[in-house]
Amino acid sequence: MIAADAFLEPALERGFSLYTGVPCSFLTPLINRVISNPALHYVGAASEGEAVAIAAGAWLAGRRTVVMCQNSGLGNTVNPLTSLNHPFRIPTLLIVTWRGQPGLKDEPQHELMGQVTGSLLDTIAIGHAGFPREAGAVAATLDRAERAMTTQELPFVLIMQKGSVRDDGLDQPEQMIRPRGSIENLCQGSERPARIDLLRAVQAIVPAEAAVVATTGKTGRELFTCEDRSQQLYQVGSMGCASAMGLGIALNTERPVVVLDGDGAALMKLGTLATVGAHAPANLIHVVLDNGVHDSTGGQATVSPNVDFAAVAQACGYPRAFRCDGAAGFARALEVAFAEGPKPALIHALIAPGSITNLGRPTIAPREVARRFQSFIMG
Repeated sequence: MIAADAFLEPALERGFSLYTGVPCSFLTPLINRVISNPALHYVGAASEGEAVAIAAGAWLAGRRTVVMCQNSGLGNTVNPLTSLNHPFRIPTLLIVTWRGQPGLKDEPQHELMGQVTGSLLDTIAIGHAGFPREAGAVAATLDRAERAMTTQELPFVLIMQKGSVRDDGLDQPEQMIRPRGSIENLCQGSERPARIDLLRAVQAIVPAEAAVVATTGKTGRELFTCEDRSQQLYQVGSMGCASAMGLGIALNTERPVVVLDGDGAALMKLGTLATVGAHAPANLIHVVLDNGVHDSTGGQATVSPNVDFAAVAQACGYPRAFRCDGAAGFARALEVAFAEGPKPALIHALIAPGSITNLGRPTIAPREVARRFQSFIMG
């Protein structure tokens, strides 16, 4: 057993300063010390997959990151690890607890994952090693993880057994409860615009210094078709993770950050709105382009007609939200969100289903998009 600082301090010396994740009782000592240490930043996530995306965004903004979760949460991380970190070649360190370790008594829900934790990581091509249980092993363990992440440009996992870290208590600041935000309704009952028309408006209005994250599917493809820019990142997978990536970026840069989300994607990880609202980055604008369908897969209906995204954002702590159903209302909402008032702000834009014909795809490899985007943010 080691003290939490026996791991955290050497990790901080190597630049690992942002931690995010979902708690596990095995992780309690480590998470508590991260929260208590003013030199470290902890972002509690609504899901393990969200935490991976937050860390990816923070990496794009120049931070070295650590994701913490129990092995039962690996199922939630498989999608972003394989369709976000892998194509974009984004490394992050993960600390995953070994619940259900063979030979140790644990709850029945951990039995299967305890047996397959290592083999699951092998299957998705993620390197791993044991979390150090002696202070003298910390440096060598971190050396191994850093070499793997540098060489492979992929995450690396440290598997933590029960009782690896001593609990030194928790000094947690009181969480701020913010007043309910405002909603501005700019809907006029007009004919709904095409998504590409609003994306052209985004490129006309968004300042050159802003970072733009476009969700997977036709949103990113259409944005690239309008005009490719170094300030734009086109997600090629990891559906639902755009807002978490945007949060990770926004918390680690002073640049404005714009997330271009879809209704289906936003619904997939709706809990991220609560995380965004709680951390309240004052430089984030979250756009939900809502056409009521899964456009990239044939137009199957989503449940968004029953969802008021502006009201959800308000309930989750966004200080400002807008509703619009036309190109003029959208432009007005985006201009106002940039020019005045508190943020994060959410713009719920109702749009028409469908896309332009013969729509292409980004011709730049995801790895190069990520590094070009990182250079833009840090430039």
